[in-house]
Amino acid sequence: NDEEVRLLRKEIELMMGERQKLLQVVGAAAVLVANLDSDALPQDRDTIDAAELLAESLNDLPEETLKDALEAVRAEFDAEAQAEADVRRDAH
Repeated sequence: NDEEVRLLRKEIELMMGERQKLLQVVGAAAVLVANLDSDALPQDRDTIDAAELLAESLNDLPEETLKDALEAVRAEFDAEAQAEADVRRDAH
């Protein structure tokens, strides 16, 4: 049915728009985490838990999704900087 196809196309367009917005949020969060100095975080448990949850959620994303997210905010992944941040984080 033409009406069903039209509705499905519209729904897909809406979902793709939402995906792009979510990629922008994820990309911005990834850049924030990558540039965050964990020593500068407030030491209250809620802040630390939220930062850990965000970092773990980003790490759980498929690599291709994370790349898409970084592209959405026009950021480049710096593997060396990330490795240094991981070392600093693991040292604590």
